[in-house]
Order: sequence, then C-alpha cells, then structure tokens
Amino acid sequence: MGDFATDTEPYRRELLAHCYRMLGSVDDAEDVVQEVYLRAWRGYGAFEGRSSVRAWLYRIATNACLTALAHRSRRVLPSGLGAPADDPSAPPVAAEARWIQPVPDAMLDPAVIVTERESLRIAMIAALQRLPGRQRAVFLLRDVLAWPAADVAQVMGVSTAAVKSTLQRARAQLAEEPPDVEESVEPGELEGVLASYIAAVEDADGAALERLLRADARVEATPWRTWFSGRATCVRYLVEQVLGAPGDWRLLPTAANGRPAAVGYFRGQAYGILALTVTPTGIAGVHAFVGPELVRRFGFPAAL
Repeated sequence: MGDFATDTEPYRRELLAHCYRMLGSVDDAEDVVQEVYLRAWRGYGAFEGRSSVRAWLYRIATNACLTALAHRSRRVLPSGLGAPADDPSAPPVAAEARWIQPVPDAMLDPAVIVTERESLRIAMIAALQRLPGRQRAVFLLRDVLAWPAADVAQVMGVSTAAVKSTLQRARAQLAEEPPDVEESVEPGELEGVLASYIAAVEDADGAALERLLRADARVEATPWRTWFSGRATCVRYLVEQVLGAPGDWRLLPTAANGRPAAVGYFRGQAYGILALTVTPTGIAGVHAFVGPELVRRFGFPAAL
C-alpha cells in the first residue's frame, strides 16, 4: 500500500464533478466529497487493492450520494416548476425550492471539462435530477464515465442484468424530456458572445440583447418560479424589470459548467452567477443563479 494522500488526492476534482452531477449542487457535492475522503481514510488500511483506487473512491462516492438523495428533495430550475410566463411586465413570483446550482470550472479537473462537457451543462444537470437516484448513478457510471456493466454492478451491489435494465429505464426517461442539445461553438466565438452580452447588460441596451438572443431563447432566475421563453418576451422582461439604467450592472467574466458565464453585481453589490447557453445562432438561454454566497464560491468579492 502507498501513501493515502498520494494515492487518492489526484481524483478529488473528478469525484466532485461526479457528485455534482448526482446532487445538482456544488455545496452538497463538496460536503459529500469531504465525507468520501473521511470514509476512505478510515478504510484505507483494509483496502486490499481488489479494485483500482479510483474505482474504490467512486464506489464510496456513489453510495454516499445515494444516501444523501434518500433524505433530500430533488433540485430544480424554475422551468421545472411549470410553463413559461406570458406577461413580462408582471412581477416574478418567488418559490421555495431546492435550486440547482452552477459549478465553477475552476473547481473541476480540466480533463473532465473537456471529455465530459456535455454532461455538465445546466440543462443536463436538470434532466438528471428527474431520474431516481439509482437510475441517475447507473446512467452516469455507464454512459458518462463509460464503466463496464460488471464494474457498475459491483459499485451498486446488484447483478449485471439489473444494471442493464436500470440503464434502459434511465435512457427512456431522459428521452421523454430530452435536455436541449447544444451545437458546438468555437472557444473564441464563446468569448466574443460573452463579451457582447456583458456590454449589453452594463449599457442597459435592450436592442443589443435582442440581437444576441435566439428567437426561442429562455431566461430564468432563482429564486423565482417565473421564467420566460421567446426572444420578444425575454427582452421585454429584461428591459422593463432587470436592466435598469446604464452603469447599474457590472459583470465580470468567469466560467461555469464548462461554459461562459458572468458574475453579476447590481449597484456594486453581489447579485449572482449568470450562466449562458451559447449556440452558433445566438444565446439560447440565460440562467441566473441569485445569491452572494455563489459569488463568493466563484472566488469573487461580495461587493465592488
């Protein structure tokens, strides 16, 4: 046996990504990863190398996530609570819910962002939360991490046949409400769209936002259940209720879930994280995650 830290520490950030996909929250994922490493440290002396250290850690992490899910309601986006609103001038309605959170790219393994990028996007995280916990785990281990069915069976404590049937059910449920599929955009174009979006918001320029958004764009923000779909409705909502005057907003570029994002400040105070879904034909979605604690999580100050 080697040294515990040397053997296990290289997997911490990819385990965080796995737990984040399972739980939909970077806060919950960090808590579980801490628990995983505590359990692993306690059991390290009895670990006899019957599997790789990586597989052993994933088994602990997956089961820790399943235990956590058994005691918590699922996390959602506003669009998961009902249909879009049709009156952009009406005040948004708040909701008590456990909201999905964005994850800072800086907390993830760069290799995970490259190879598992599609499974990190906000729409996919939301879709995964609709699956029962065990289906979610099997789908992630088989279809995202590409583990053999026999290895997944060992992690889950079931037969290989049970893994295959669980995976079929998970795929079928995801196919009923498939997450939006993004077309690839070159990194340089992503940076350009983010810069244009930041300028439009800081200038309170509704016309510029209209040029950036796709016709079928959606805008949603926690903690409100109210969300909007369609460029015309979204722009009216942003102009009438969000943008304010030029200079009210300050946005700083960052990256979340493997995609461009911005940290938002309103009149100098931390507002939250604005995650963009960018396609070759424009911005398809703006997900605003409100909360100064998220701003701090992304490594930015609470005020400018």
